[in-house]
Amino acid sequence: MLDYVDLEADLDEEERMVRDTAREFVESEYKPIVGDHYIDGTFPTDIIPKLGELGFYAPNLDGYGLPGLSETAYGLLMQELEAGDSGLRSMASVQGALVMYPIHAYGSESQRERWLPKLGRGEAVGCFGLTEPEHGSNPAGMDTHAEADRDGDGYVLNGSKTWITNAPIADVAVVWARDRSANGSPVRGFLVETDRDGVTTNEIHEKLSLRASITGEISLQNVFVPEANVLPGVSGMKGPLSCLTQARYGIAWGAVGAARDCFETAREYARDREQFDGPIARFQLQQEKLAEMATQITTAQLLAYRLAELKSEGRLRPQQVSMAKRNNVRMARDQSRIAREILGGNGITADYSPMRHMSNMETVYTYEGTHDIHSLILGHDLTGIAAFE
Repeated sequence: MLDYVDLEADLDEEERMVRDTAREFVESEYKPIVGDHYIDGTFPTDIIPKLGELGFYAPNLDGYGLPGLSETAYGLLMQELEAGDSGLRSMASVQGALVMYPIHAYGSESQRERWLPKLGRGEAVGCFGLTEPEHGSNPAGMDTHAEADRDGDGYVLNGSKTWITNAPIADVAVVWARDRSANGSPVRGFLVETDRDGVTTNEIHEKLSLRASITGEISLQNVFVPEANVLPGVSGMKGPLSCLTQARYGIAWGAVGAARDCFETAREYARDREQFDGPIARFQLQQEKLAEMATQITTAQLLAYRLAELKSEGRLRPQQVSMAKRNNVRMARDQSRIAREILGGNGITADYSPMRHMSNMETVYTYEGTHDIHSLILGHDLTGIAAFE
């Protein structure tokens, strides 16, 4: 696998084990089936508990049966999963970074004990309800709201969320809503079991990207949630935004995996495909493409590894994650297209991964903060002037 500047030479034994375990799972159990699931627009739900058995959900958290691995190990896991498909990494990323992380960081002890072991083992599935039909890039403008129940023992939630990974199969949703019962209507996090009265989670069909993933909506119609289901440790937009930082960190690594898989597929094809009495890898045009792909992927790898160092030291800033998400996803989007070119007409079939990755990257380019929004976040950080206010 492409590691041109020997970054993996510095991995410790635990990190190598995580990489190898994930790589073996993807190669032997996931890649043989993903093409069919992509065509059918389905996700192989039978692997959800298997991912839990392997410890792929929030392995960088500790306690409650979680292994507490390094941030580099977590990044490597996301890289290997997305080498399989963005839908696979999305499943694990949402479960870990967007559901388990806020419960771990902001939940009560009873919430942690109830949910983290089940979610970690894949016995329960979670989803993250932030994006709304009218509020995508501006989540602070959300309309979903909560009001104190008349009996004072909980809240009643109303609103809708959309483009929610895992929603149709989720057991619990981390829903962010404005608490109209408090001064200033601060944003609060609510753990909403999806079998509660008034909750519906319809699936979104006919997607042209990220097809091997289950995406849906969350509709909340006078849904009662007890006080015990409110995340007590955070108030305001810090809650959902901190979760997004965790998820975007994983995406920065994952995009490298998708691009690397495209490169390896294209390189193997170029060596094997014969035209004009020899392999097409001997042609300068194809070598230039492979050289540029390798360079761009290596640059993205360096950025991801540096983020892991900063994160492990507690020095990682959200703006740095924005740079990595923005750069690495754009890189994967561009290089998957080049890989498809090398494969020629064969590249448009489900037998090869680059066009599937290329299509998926259109979603990854947009979700968890669009490319343009991350540009504005960086612009604000670099100039001190906020273009979106």
